[in-house]
Amino acid sequence: MSTVKLLEDHELSPQANAVFEDIRATRQTDYVNNFWRSLAHDPVTLKRTWESLKSVMGPGSLSPKMKEMIYIAVSVAHGCDYCIHSHTASARGKGMTEEEYHELLAIVGMAAETNRLATALGIPVDAIYKV
Repeated sequence: MSTVKLLEDHELSPQANAVFEDIRATRQTDYVNNFWRSLAHDPVTLKRTWESLKSVMGPGSLSPKMKEMIYIAVSVAHGCDYCIHSHTASARGKGMTEEEYHELLAIVGMAAETNRLATALGIPVDAIYKV
């Protein structure tokens, strides 16, 4: 359950509306999801977050599908149900297969286990791994 009202288009400030228009244009859709609708209460945070996300998730060395898969992994590690669902949908839209998804989840689970073990055991980092 949301802790803030999800703003409808007619409730947006002019500043928030401008960000929504950019989201629609960039994503080539009329749909603006609940994440952005909740942030619309604070147009400064909305704009800053959108600009950063647009930059990080935009064209770069990693493929759009790989970026979404990384986003899923981090979202699982942080326990963000919303981000897990939204970025899984996005990754599937960018071509992630069910096999890739299950392999990704296996890696996330394995990394979580070995991270806990290494932390609990206080294992020093091997000299050859340090840059």
